Amino acid sequence: MKIQAFDRNEHIYKNDVFAELVKDAVRFFNGTPVHNLPPPESFLGTGVYALYYIGSNPLYQRYAELNRLAYNYPIYIGKAVPKGWRQSRSSDSVLTQSRELFSRLREHSRSISAVDALSVENFMCRFVIFEAEGSDMISTIEAALIKLNRPLWNTSVDGFGNHDPGKGRYEQAKSDWDVIHQGRAWANKCNGVHKQESVIISSIEQHLQNLI
Repeated sequence: MKIQAFDRNEHIYKNDVFAELVKDAVRFFNGTPVHNLPPPESFLGTGVYALYYIGSNPLYQRYAELNRLAYNYPIYIGKAVPKGWRQSRSSDSVLTQSRELFSRLREHSRSISAVDALSVENFMCRFVIFEAEGSDMISTIEAALIKLNRPLWNTSVDGFGNHDPGKGRYEQAKSDWDVIHQGRAWANKCNGVHKQESVIISSIEQHLQNLI
């Protein structure tokens, strides 16, 4: 079999329909209802979500100001994928459907409640549920929303969405989020060298200056 000469253009995939599909999903996301964190009722499904801050913590006062009339500036965007997705990339289905999205939002509410300087009452959320083959789009839509909104806790302050690394893995450093928001019991066990609080706060201030 003859080997063809390399041509990069032959490897580039382009599809305007796909780009419009992502834009449509983002538009739908931005129009969904906003709820307290966590939502008042448990529900089935996986998908993408955003958290909005409306409190009086001086660090995040800018978010509260921007979200005063409409929830357009998320402080965090995340996803909840179907069980087994990371291992087998299985799509959501009637047989595998669970409460992954609701559970993730409830987990975030517990993280916020565990620290002194934040109150879960000062956070709102919105989300989109992706079902069946649509669940394969979850990571793509999450990435599109993060790129569009540049949420603080996704881009300049890491660690809010972290889980307990488990026994034997506490040699890692405490995340930026856990340095400035002390309270998660498992995070206090991390004994690696972490960033100084002043460096993290400086990064937050710079991020907020460029928010609009």
